[in-house]
Amino acid sequence: MSETAKPRGPRMAREAMYAVIRSPVITEKATALSEKNTVAFRVAIEATKPQIKAAVEGLFGVSVTAVNTLVTKGKAKRFRGRPGQRSDVKKAYVTLAAGQTIDLTTGLA
Repeated sequence: MSETAKPRGPRMAREAMYAVIRSPVITEKATALSEKNTVAFRVAIEATKPQIKAAVEGLFGVSVTAVNTLVTKGKAKRFRGRPGQRSDVKKAYVTLAAGQTIDLTTGLA
């Protein structure tokens, strides 16, 4: 690697990007955050912040400045009278660079 070469983040295949980013979060809170250049996604529970950043940049062609994650623990519920447990869900709040947006109403190619 030469001295002028820019270090790059993790490189991922397109299938791996789709495995990391599960779906966008469409809620009142997530819609209000779009005014602050932030988009919310449900992500794989084992996904790391660098993987999430690389996946969003690769799929949507935007530059990401920050990634914040949280894990919502599954609630204990009853399913047909029997006790059960909902799955844990990991969410990522991705902050985009100034002037960049992601249109979630259109599908990905």
